[in-house]
Amino acid sequence: MRGHPGSSGGERIPDLRVRSHNPVCWSLVAQGQGSPRGIERSGSGPKGAQWQWGGPGGLWWGRDPGRRGWKGWEVRDGGRRSGHCLGEPQSRQVWPPRTPPVLPPQPCSAMSSESSKKRKPKVIRTDGGPAEGKRGKGDTDQDVRYYSEESEVDLRDPIKDYELYRETCQELQRLMAEIQELKSRGIKENASEIDERRVQSCVHFMTLKKLNRLAHIRLKKGRDQTHEAKQKVDAYHLQLQNLLYEVMHLQKEITKCLEFKSKHEEIELVSLEEFYKEAPPEISRPAITLTEPHQQTLARLDWELEQRKRLAEKYKECLTSKEKILKEIEVKKEYLSSLQPRLNSIMQASLPVQEYLFMPFDQAHKQYETARHLPPPLYVLFVQASAYGQACDKKLVVAIEGSVEEAKALYKPPEDSQDDESDSDAEEEQTTKRRRPTLGVQLDDKRKEMLKRHPLSVTLDLKCKDENMLHLTFHYLMNLNVMTVKAKVTTAVEMTTAISAGDLLSPDSLLNCLYPGDHGRKTPNPANQFQFDKVGILTLSDYVAELGHPYVWVQKLGGLHFPKDQPQHTVAADNSLSASHMELTVKLLRSRLQSRLALHKQFASLEHGVVPVSSECQQLFPTKIVSRLVKWTAIPYEDYAELPYTKDVIEAGLAEDTHLYYMALIERGTAKLQAAVVLNPGYSTLPPVFSLCLNWKGERNSSNDDNIRAMESEVNVHYKELWGPKPGYQLLTNQLQRLCMVLDVYLETEPHDPSVEGPKEFPQEKMCLRLVRGPLRLKPFKFNYPQGFFSHR
Repeated sequence: MRGHPGSSGGERIPDLRVRSHNPVCWSLVAQGQGSPRGIERSGSGPKGAQWQWGGPGGLWWGRDPGRRGWKGWEVRDGGRRSGHCLGEPQSRQVWPPRTPPVLPPQPCSAMSSESSKKRKPKVIRTDGGPAEGKRGKGDTDQDVRYYSEESEVDLRDPIKDYELYRETCQELQRLMAEIQELKSRGIKENASEIDERRVQSCVHFMTLKKLNRLAHIRLKKGRDQTHEAKQKVDAYHLQLQNLLYEVMHLQKEITKCLEFKSKHEEIELVSLEEFYKEAPPEISRPAITLTEPHQQTLARLDWELEQRKRLAEKYKECLTSKEKILKEIEVKKEYLSSLQPRLNSIMQASLPVQEYLFMPFDQAHKQYETARHLPPPLYVLFVQASAYGQACDKKLVVAIEGSVEEAKALYKPPEDSQDDESDSDAEEEQTTKRRRPTLGVQLDDKRKEMLKRHPLSVTLDLKCKDENMLHLTFHYLMNLNVMTVKAKVTTAVEMTTAISAGDLLSPDSLLNCLYPGDHGRKTPNPANQFQFDKVGILTLSDYVAELGHPYVWVQKLGGLHFPKDQPQHTVAADNSLSASHMELTVKLLRSRLQSRLALHKQFASLEHGVVPVSSECQQLFPTKIVSRLVKWTAIPYEDYAELPYTKDVIEAGLAEDTHLYYMALIERGTAKLQAAVVLNPGYSTLPPVFSLCLNWKGERNSSNDDNIRAMESEVNVHYKELWGPKPGYQLLTNQLQRLCMVLDVYLETEPHDPSVEGPKEFPQEKMCLRLVRGPLRLKPFKFNYPQGFFSHR
């Protein structure tokens, strides 16, 4: 049996516990704080009533003699404490009564004998409802009462149970500490006290089990309630999802209905004015359709159907007429196909007549047939150059060179080849014998493929009046999408070879800077640089000798334009671009050829010390010039840059590595004048630039002698006086002749040194109005014709 703590009617008695030793012997133990109190002696036996007056605490306790268990007495302590021992709440009886009874002392045997006459009720503890099972014969006549802990959980307060749990734990700690203290003393008299505390500890442990059981029941009820609430929430959520799905379905249906479009909305109907004007009254029905839009739309659709039926009939009539016309065309095609062989025979018979009349119709026809296989840029060049030659320049000859078969093979789709087993075995044997190509060989193959030219090329032959000819060959690089050109000069008369004129007609420098800044060393297509990086090509200038120069004007002749500010993925050939540049480019090419041929003739004379002056330019110089040109040679750009008196020209940007450089030496007596000449590729439109250095009584140049600077300005600044007749190809020789003239003036006007005996080295032969002028003591270098004297500018 376990003590059942009270919860109503007063304060709980925490020290009241019941312990069962055997089925017929019961005892009540009241424990106090510190020392045993309450029970002085106990009785046993089921036959008599049993009661006891507790000691100092004033506790009453008793027993029903007819029951095996405690009937459930409620013990009071002067109204301060209350409690009960076992039994159902409804079977509790107050003990002691309000007025304590006077009970005579009786032996325990008498009490047990009297208590046995009464029947004790049987208490069955169960967690839920009444227990099921067989009952013995002795239990049939007993008063059975049921004890349900689940119903008790609903009546109990969890906070008070927690307080009880904490106090019970404290009591256990105290009892264990007292037991340990009593055992540590080792006195035999303490054995009874130790047993009493053990009994009290056991009662506390039973209380803890009771509380643990109640806690588990509460937990189970909480879980069940949570599960039920969760099921309700899940059911509500499922209903919500079903409703949301129905709402979404309805919204979709509403959207479909709102977005529904009828087929008649796609039909373009005639306007209302035309409908009421052209439609018959039985279809238009103005009395009804003007007020009802729906009937109006139906009437317009009926009218549209009527019109389409009429058009369908017309369509059938047109088809029949078309079939008739196609039959007539077939008949005429048969006639024309039979006419072609006759025309070919007539063309063959007319070839001698074409050659005699210089009308090569057959050759032009073949050229146009070949032009169909040209890439777009070369085709644009061919068409525009041919048109310009026929309209404006009869000496411009356009032709196509290359293999037509290879050009056709480029546009053929690759055929699917099905090799037999024997072929595949042979190929496997060959591949096993071959070595795998190295990385360098693979890069070379990729470079060759990158720089591959089209098999066909276009040639232009520019003829001059003196029968000299400039032969230009235009190629197209398919993977780079740029055009290149190679130049070759053919002269009518064999020209004398001049050492200094070696670079004048060179293919690498002949067409340089035809337009300002166009050197032809870099590709004009910005996309090519990324292609070069993949195959390891640093710059296209390393392959120019083999491929040709990609000048910008060449791209424009082919209709190609590569804008730098707005790069394009694909650049198409433009006929209008080619036509707009064709005339000016042809004129510049012919002018470049004539100027270079003129310079070639002049260089041959200059190397022999002769400055050729035409009769038209004789008036620019006096009759007698003593200074003579003794040397004329070509020098590289590096040697020119090392000269100390050419730094100003280089810093001014007038000397670049694409220009031509020469050195002239003019002498008179002991005086030697060196002239470093920069010849621009655009000569004679752009004049040569001279830098002077005089070696006579020391080294004199523009930095230390103002008259030397004045001599340079005579040829560099006032070059327009020396241009001569157009197109001005005599400019260079006239500048050299003026240098000889101003050198005479410089030397003859120098004052005589009195320390030197003998006559003056350079006697004055030129007539000068004033020998010097101004603080700079400048000399008169300007020649006045026809008076024949020199004056200052």
